[in-house]
Amino acid sequence: MERAIDANYSKDALKDEELVKLLPGFTNKNAVVNGVNIHYVEGGQGEPLILIPGWPQTWWAFHQMMPLLAEKFHVIVVDMRGMGASDKPETGYDKKTMAKDIFELIHHAGYDKVNIAGHDIGAQVAFSFAMNHPEATAKLIILDTPHPNAGMYYIPLIAAGNNSLRSEQPQNHMWWMAFNQVKGLPEQLLTGRSNLVHDYVFKYASVNEDSISEFDRAVYLAAYDNADGIRAGNGWYQTFAQDIEDSQSYGQLTIPVLGIGGSGYELLQRELPPYATDLKVVKIEESGHFILEEKPQETASLMIEFLK
Repeated sequence: MERAIDANYSKDALKDEELVKLLPGFTNKNAVVNGVNIHYVEGGQGEPLILIPGWPQTWWAFHQMMPLLAEKFHVIVVDMRGMGASDKPETGYDKKTMAKDIFELIHHAGYDKVNIAGHDIGAQVAFSFAMNHPEATAKLIILDTPHPNAGMYYIPLIAAGNNSLRSEQPQNHMWWMAFNQVKGLPEQLLTGRSNLVHDYVFKYASVNEDSISEFDRAVYLAAYDNADGIRAGNGWYQTFAQDIEDSQSYGQLTIPVLGIGGSGYELLQRELPPYATDLKVVKIEESGHFILEEKPQETASLMIEFLK
């Protein structure tokens, strides 16, 4: 049965202007950088820490961690190009271009060098930021997802054995990796009922699916459940071939790099070492992919310890 956004929450309650009121000390801001308007939320004092969420979420994905991190850092959570209240242009969804968005944003905010962390697609943008703007990167944190590389061409379309995505199952069937790369059709199929895909992903990529509440899901649904939201979010997937080509020119990072993984721990262990000379990879136990919600305090503590 389809879930109407207005069934339990008004549209106004799901807007950034209302959401930020739930996080004292944080404010909404916008900046035009690299030719696009970028929405971000900032708060806290200290060294700058950029946070970038992934699909199918928005800046709200970090909301449990933001107050914890803001005790030590000036936190800037970015709705990247195509996400939430940020612009959704037709092009520019390769991670190198999106990293330039972030690079120009930090200068707009008055910083020359930042710590940066990203989850899911946001992790890919954070990695690209560090590779393409090393002079602007103090430390890098990759949350559960590596940057696209040629190994993605070998992800099976047909699941071997059990196709459950729960983290205790060894066989993952990430069918949406291909589905999101189809141009035009997802918007036609999902507009008005994106919750069907969201609920599937949140359920099967989590150990504790209740960690992403009904309110959280309503926030994300409000951001994505329209043709432009679906098109733009899928744009991040449709540039993977370009991202893979870009990755072949990347060398090694000499800055400190931390990988934090739930269900993506083994993947980070395998994919990050060739790109980092100063690397630590940590596993979050009893968590799936959505470590920001399933284990917010543990994830924040690991980040704070690394960044201090």
